[in-house]
Amino acid sequence: MAKAGYVKVRLESEAGTGYRYYAKRSTRAEYKIRKKKYDPWALNEETGKKGMHVF
Repeated sequence: MAKAGYVKVRLESEAGTGYRYYAKRSTRAEYKIRKKKYDPWALNEETGKKGMHVF
């Protein structure tokens, strides 16, 4: 029986809010995933409101 080709990984916001997304990553990949995603809890410095795109 073949092994699963993907694993589920947790992407945590670098803004320090603790907001998380889940994604799939290849089991053979040796790189880290870094995606720009929307964090509804992050404080936008320009507008002073919550919600912004962070890595």
